[in-house]
Amino acid sequence: MRFPSRHHLVPRSEGGEETVTICRDCHDAVHALIPNRELAGRAASVEALRADPAVARAVAFLARRPSVTRTRTRRPRRGGRR
Repeated sequence: MRFPSRHHLVPRSEGGEETVTICRDCHDAVHALIPNRELAGRAASVEALRADPAVARAVAFLARRPSVTRTRTRRPRRGGRR
């Protein structure tokens, strides 16, 4: 795993304590694509994160990148594709 990072499945602001280790770029993508207020309900497990179409596209893209580079993640435009 490149650049490991701990991700709270339920945001700390929502009372979450459980964490999983994911790569930093995937962590950035999750937070760019899913607002914290939605993470607790819609993506509170690793399986739910993987099932989200936008996150799945980001992870597929990141998997093709060289493991020694970081990839900048931008938030989608309001009303843009997800």
